[in-house]
Amino acid sequence: MKMVDGQMILVWILLGFLITCAIAATVTKNLLVTVLIFMSYSVVMSVIWIVLESPDLAGTEAAVGAGVTSILFFIVLKKVGALDTSKKKKHKDDSKESDKNARSE
Repeated sequence: MKMVDGQMILVWILLGFLITCAIAATVTKNLLVTVLIFMSYSVVMSVIWIVLESPDLAGTEAAVGAGVTSILFFIVLKKVGALDTSKKKKHKDDSKESDKNARSE
């Protein structure tokens, strides 16, 4: 089945977004932002599979790419401490307090 012009324009826009997501994921230094970009990449890829009339691949991409893999990334980030900002804030507060105590003595 031949795609109409509107569908072709949509596919080209989505492919441009995929390239932008791929570049952004490699340039970004924040791991949480990288995982979110990866999720959006998977969702857009799922939409492209739907436009190309392949719903089985679209469902798999949405479930595995945006779902399961992203959850696993979030769990790993939590385990390695990349998502825990309270530790960083507490550590900074403790170091400031110890500096004040050292100066006052």
